[in-house]
Amino acid sequence: MTTWVVEYRLGDDASSRQVTALVTESGVLHRAHGTYGRLPRLSKPQPSPALYSRTLFEGEHPLARPIAELRKHYADYTKRGYSLALVPPAVVRLDMEEHPPFPEKPHRELMQAFIGAAPNTPQPLDTAIGAFRATLGRPTRPANVSWVPRARPQPPRVEAMLRILAHGSPISSLQRLPVGWTVTDEGVRLRVGRTGEILDRHSVVELQAALSAWLRFTEKPPERAVGEPLGEQGRP
Repeated sequence: MTTWVVEYRLGDDASSRQVTALVTESGVLHRAHGTYGRLPRLSKPQPSPALYSRTLFEGEHPLARPIAELRKHYADYTKRGYSLALVPPAVVRLDMEEHPPFPEKPHRELMQAFIGAAPNTPQPLDTAIGAFRATLGRPTRPANVSWVPRARPQPPRVEAMLRILAHGSPISSLQRLPVGWTVTDEGVRLRVGRTGEILDRHSVVELQAALSAWLRFTEKPPERAVGEPLGEQGRP
């Protein structure tokens, strides 16, 4: 049996410490950390929530959250000084089977197998993740779209639309309207009748800011209950 994985190992020469993060094709995040030259300490594996809770995470692919966590750890550790790529991000097929189905114990052999098989070719993390997703037949992120870690959870409506885009489906306004829009994983298109235009990323960001400002500007203030005292600004 074989297992496809995507992983990296970062080092911090100032503290002589290293960290390793790995995502398997089944949707499990493995991590390890320790000092140079010593056996690293392995964290408890983190299976994707979509693997063990089909009801709560219906429609979400098992790789979505582990890959997002892989990016987040990379950004966090880099900011903390782990800027040396001891093993550059890479996708590798390992001639071994992952502990199924929801590993509770760390899989040290999996880590060691990757370190021994990973190429030493420098490349961005998103390039390795794109190759990993393509190898498994998953849609890949367009090369001209940079990823920014999400600091806060998104509203349920946004999360639902993210899942739609992740599955390669478009999000569109009502087709019966003369003016509308369509959002895909490749871009945003505005249309008037039968004509339309694709917006670049900067234009989409500006449009989002303008729409957010308009929604806040037109938001009705909460009504004051009868008998409720006025605030500081309502005093004569």
